[in-house]
Amino acid sequence: MITLKIDGLDVQAEEGWSVLDTCRFYGIDIPTLCYMDGLSPYGGCRLCIVEVTEGKRSRLATSCTYPATQGIQVRTHSKRVMGSRKMIIELMVARCPTSKVVQDLASQYGVRKVRFKLKFDDCLLCGLCVRVCEQQMMAGAIDFVNRGKDMKITTPFDITSDQCRRCGACIYVCPACQLRCQGPEPPGAICGSCMNLSPSCLDYWDDAQCFMSESGCGTCVRSGPDKKEDLKKEV
Repeated sequence: MITLKIDGLDVQAEEGWSVLDTCRFYGIDIPTLCYMDGLSPYGGCRLCIVEVTEGKRSRLATSCTYPATQGIQVRTHSKRVMGSRKMIIELMVARCPTSKVVQDLASQYGVRKVRFKLKFDDCLLCGLCVRVCEQQMMAGAIDFVNRGKDMKITTPFDITSDQCRRCGACIYVCPACQLRCQGPEPPGAICGSCMNLSPSCLDYWDDAQCFMSESGCGTCVRSGPDKKEDLKKEV
């Protein structure tokens, strides 16, 4: 067993565990986007960063790729970590403001504004689709091409791949494909509606609409008793 400190507590980890594995075992919540059980860790989104101290040296590292090592000290929610995570989420919102996954992260971490130009891209470059295609579907029909700002995910030569079986796994795991409630053309960069502590739709409906099929409910962004009849007419 490996002994390390996480947020000041002495914990133990199995050989081969990452810092993220260890944190999850002890119930410590660390946000992730490009990480998924059953796929190899990638560390591309940087959202799972933690502050790792070895000796006198302290640095930020992705917890999904950093191995649990004897004697290290890990801080999962330090001021440095939280500030970095909020910046990463802000950049994600700027890149893909239509993603419900990203908007939920923005609500969770209190991101109220975006200081960067909105791109409305349809890809966050998290690599989930690439890894699920190769490692779970055993197809390898898509991959990263180019570098830097020109990086994208596509098929070889940008043509339909013979290896693609049209299974849809890439769409299933894609966070950019899960659109926010306002659809593909939202009114602003930050939704913030999911910051509500309880489903606001229960003020109008007998069931929480967010957990049902798309209904165009809209109560999370509209309020007031005078809206009830209008909402019923729209749905």
